[in-house]
Amino acid sequence: MTNKQAGFTLLETLFSICILSAGALGMAGVFAQGMQRTTSSPNELTATQKAAEAIESVFSARDSHSITWSQLTNESRGGIFKDGPQPLSVAGPDGIIDTDDDGAVETIHFPGPDQTLGTSDDVTRTLSDFTRQIVFTDINADLRSITVTITFQVNGATRSYSLTALISTYA
Repeated sequence: MTNKQAGFTLLETLFSICILSAGALGMAGVFAQGMQRTTSSPNELTATQKAAEAIESVFSARDSHSITWSQLTNESRGGIFKDGPQPLSVAGPDGIIDTDDDGAVETIHFPGPDQTLGTSDDVTRTLSDFTRQIVFTDINADLRSITVTITFQVNGATRSYSLTALISTYA
């Protein structure tokens, strides 16, 4: 007569605990990364909006004929747009960002604890930890590429967002 016992051995139990622990640690890593992304969301939204605003500023200057085609490039190539990363400053009297007449560093307003914008608990934030770089690249005599790169800090890490558009001499 054979005595059969059902159940798990100690080795099987130890092996299954190791597999479950590895899965739990993986889930914890995913959760931590998700939390980090959540905290950087407002900065990423700000970066995308400021990059689009810069592109719109360039198109507006071209369309209004407030600057010539030869001025629509970086200073190192004879244009009016500053070279290299610049603080996110308010456009000056010419209405074009990243030129010599720019004003103070921009601020944005966030809703306070009541989550309603325009109330007394709103939070004003200066965008001093953001930079913007606008780079023009000639494709041909009548067409240029504009690349706007917004760089910002989140939890000690540097992040950036780039937006590229094409602009022609024809308004």
